Amino acid sequence: MTELSKPDPRAPEPIPLTVLTGFLGAGKTTLLNRMLRDPALTDTVVIVNEFGEIGLDHLLIETIDEGMVLLGAGCLCCTVRGDLIATLEDLLRKRDNGRIQPFRRVVIETTGLADPAPILHALIYHPYLVIRYRLQGVVTVVDAVNGASTLDAHAEAVRQVAVADQIVVTKRDLAGEDGDALETRLRALNPSAPFRDASVPPSELLGGLFGLDGKSDDVRAWLGAEAERAEHHDHGHHHGHHHHDVNRHDAAIRAFSLTSDAPVPRAAFEMFLDLLRSSHGPNLLRLKGLVALADAPERPLVVHGVQHVIHAPVHLAAWPDADHRSRLVLIVRDLDPAFVTRLWDAFLGRPRVDGPDAAALTHNPLAIPGS
Repeated sequence: MTELSKPDPRAPEPIPLTVLTGFLGAGKTTLLNRMLRDPALTDTVVIVNEFGEIGLDHLLIETIDEGMVLLGAGCLCCTVRGDLIATLEDLLRKRDNGRIQPFRRVVIETTGLADPAPILHALIYHPYLVIRYRLQGVVTVVDAVNGASTLDAHAEAVRQVAVADQIVVTKRDLAGEDGDALETRLRALNPSAPFRDASVPPSELLGGLFGLDGKSDDVRAWLGAEAERAEHHDHGHHHGHHHHDVNRHDAAIRAFSLTSDAPVPRAAFEMFLDLLRSSHGPNLLRLKGLVALADAPERPLVVHGVQHVIHAPVHLAAWPDADHRSRLVLIVRDLDPAFVTRLWDAFLGRPRVDGPDAAALTHNPLAIPGS
């Protein structure tokens, strides 16, 4: 693998691009909303990738105007050879042809499960993208409360930290002394990236130029592995075969959604959340959604949760789109989506439990049938 390509001086001025990453629930969308309120990010296109059946993140980003692209076809690191490259090229075509307002910057918010290596490989080695875009840096958000356990359990989280140019640590006020131990561990993974508090001025996260200096040897090795994978992928296509990027994630990790057309009773919803959090918190990697409560259906409740922590819900003034259903997106590990769906249905008064597991769920709603 060669060193990072240098832009052709005859080409148009490259467009700055920032990758915003971090594991599920670390606070990426919250930080992105703060960034988009900063004048430095005027005329920014935001590319959001989500892992799940129903896309919600783009609805929770406040200042998007027309500069929003949602990649909802799966984890961006698993579709990077297709969707991401095609999207970035399409943006350039529309910009060059005057079909969209000229944009001055691109921010990519990855799904929390993204392995950053294939994303970075596409951005710094693709022969056309490297001419038209300038990768300024990778901003990685780390949750001070769950960060240590996340690094223990998920290789993606380790890579997100290792490739970072800047590390933003959130929820320090909830972490206590554990926050200091986490920072020591983060420093061992990435000695060169400065730590930022969650209140950092967004303009300070912009600028610079991504490079490998100061990063661990593992980062260079990961990018080298991506080069080999990409070459194999392209070689297969040249011979008429259709290869799909493999799912890089543990098969135990599942994404699914819960919906309700009718408004949800507040008490039932609170009990559902409390049971799920208290009984299966370690396996609840992420929960987020919009809920129409029966006592205020016109003001949706925004819900965020990570493992045992369910953040204080907030009511929006109005629905962000025409879909007024309650929609929850969950990403779980070693937890049967069918069980959670049955639990949701039971609390909404629409039990659909049949077969030998029915009695077990009725008598003990916290047990996973068949486990």
